[in-house]
Amino acid sequence: MKIVEREFGPATMKLETGRMAKQANGSVLVTYGDTVVLVAATAAKGSGTGADFFPLSVFYVEKGYAAGRIPGGFLKREARLSDSETLISRIIDRPLRPAFEDNYLAETMIAATVLSHDLIHPSDVAAMNGASAALAISDIPFHNPLGGVRVGRIDGKFVTNPSPEQLEVSELNIFMAASKDAILMVEGEAVGVSEEIMLDALWYGQEAVLPIIEMQEELMKSVGKKKRTVDVPVVDSELKSKVEAITPKRLNEALRIKDKIERYERLDTLKDEIKNEILGDSPDANSAKELSQIFADIKKDEMRTRLIKDQIRIDGRKPTEIRPITCEIKVLPRTHGSALFTRGETQALAVTTLGAREDEKMIESLEGISFKRFMLHYNFPSFSVGEARPPRGPGRREIGHGTLAERGLTPVMPTKAEFPYTIRLVSEILESNGSSSMATVCAGSLAMMDAGVPLKEATAGIAMGLISE
Repeated sequence: MKIVEREFGPATMKLETGRMAKQANGSVLVTYGDTVVLVAATAAKGSGTGADFFPLSVFYVEKGYAAGRIPGGFLKREARLSDSETLISRIIDRPLRPAFEDNYLAETMIAATVLSHDLIHPSDVAAMNGASAALAISDIPFHNPLGGVRVGRIDGKFVTNPSPEQLEVSELNIFMAASKDAILMVEGEAVGVSEEIMLDALWYGQEAVLPIIEMQEELMKSVGKKKRTVDVPVVDSELKSKVEAITPKRLNEALRIKDKIERYERLDTLKDEIKNEILGDSPDANSAKELSQIFADIKKDEMRTRLIKDQIRIDGRKPTEIRPITCEIKVLPRTHGSALFTRGETQALAVTTLGAREDEKMIESLEGISFKRFMLHYNFPSFSVGEARPPRGPGRREIGHGTLAERGLTPVMPTKAEFPYTIRLVSEILESNGSSSMATVCAGSLAMMDAGVPLKEATAGIAMGLISE
């Protein structure tokens, strides 16, 4: 058994391994105050050669007994993940997923279970750091640990891992993950803070996680397992040369097509043409799959080169140019408020419904029973991207995107004293080609104003990315 610990904001964080869940590839018991989270990382054997994607699953689960509570409902036991558990699972997933070794595609699962919660020290922060530590000491090819932290700002001073009571008066609530030299993931909300304060908060958070990363490195040196070897796929150099010789020029022509569906169809046709020219009418499955990957790599390189060198995006826009925008309100005759927001090939229909006190959402959590008077529900039907899939209820992505948009609108909502109604905002994504969650913020702001909700100010959302040489 090995234990390491460091001071981390308001309390000591302790990482322990070798006592619980020893049959997992890597497991760590995280203690932060009286909050205790067990994180276990497991993976299928090998490196997953031949898979089309990385099947990583993260499950964060809060047990009722952790806070001395018996779950409600008929069954009186934990069932499906709550929205909060789903969101934390996604937060843990995002910074970890790109940190695995290239070409590692074996099925991998991280299970973070909250065993005890003092309702002061954040279990999501403990779970994030425990997940990184469990992977770091395992044989799974995850080499560079990261740290997670929540940052608040109270009375002009940044606070590490603020308590729920402190968050009530904090002008910032940022959950972030960082390595020693880079910020990997940021999610949160703020009450009208400046860009300068936001940047300072990020630097503060990155510095705050350095002791946690050092603690994980200490664990790796003392009890870390030898990392498994990742099989690197052998590229058929002759096939690659043939594809590279005939693809770029024709690919550039296809990439200049502005319409998304038309461009996708042309790219698929072009790939089939190249496949037939090089492999013939009846290629073997392995060669066809390898050619598809070579084609995808060339397409990615051409898109990056065009953007970095020529400053032109795939649809002909400049890097800072926004797609054409149209806004409509009162688009539905019998709803309390409605708006249609269209940005290029992304379209969101937002509908506001006002209700009474009994329409508030009841939430059962480790903290107890609470009620929520503003709800944003985001729906992403398959037809929005031209696909045919039956609706199966909201998935992790829909829950995550809805919460992201909700966070953008919550700071401008009126108080209960100013507007005592329950507010349900639903976003129906009708088309998608670029940040439908931010389109939801724009459409949602319009729909609520159409319904007479006295927002503090109109709100818009925008997404951005970074492509470096």
